[in-house]
Amino acid sequence: MLTIGLTGGIGSGKTQVADYFAERGAPVIDTDSIARELVAPGQPALQDVVTAFGETILTAEGELNRRALRQKIFARAEARRQLENILHPRIRDEVEKRIQSITAPWCIIVIPLLVETGWQTFVQRILLVDSPTELQISRTILRDHSNRDEVEKIIASQASREQRRAAADDIIVNDASLEHLQQQVEKMHQFYNQLGGSCQNA
Repeated sequence: MLTIGLTGGIGSGKTQVADYFAERGAPVIDTDSIARELVAPGQPALQDVVTAFGETILTAEGELNRRALRQKIFARAEARRQLENILHPRIRDEVEKRIQSITAPWCIIVIPLLVETGWQTFVQRILLVDSPTELQISRTILRDHSNRDEVEKIIASQASREQRRAAADDIIVNDASLEHLQQQVEKMHQFYNQLGGSCQNA
């Protein structure tokens, strides 16, 4: 099976692109969704995260307070690596399990920090959703009700646009209308259908 890693910086539009692929019948595996399932109350991974970062990252209801955890890890690269060591092996295992159940010739795997965390070897192609930095900032502020300084720090902690573009096999530029974005997704969908069919027949 052809595996395509869908990536992009915060506020680039990855979720929208993934949704458009799903609407066209493409199997989509979202590592963010898997991560959320792994840290649900009662899950072993959540206990490991609490052991590593303290109970201040929990809400009063015992759920993960993502904002509190984000503030801890974005301040320290070592803390980010610690969290990745807890979650990433579990996420990879779950992705592999889900791939096994897919019968389509190709699938999309949404991996926001693909370039930063060395997931390149896990996928056969990398599809980048690319947006100008200023658009990333404005979208994220609107979506998360964050302040500009917080969003800029997140962007600074991620790979640069140049690094992502250098790693990408395919690029969708999300800097115009949703109609234009859909047209690009449709084009890539047809391309991957051809590519996936070629892989199956090889």
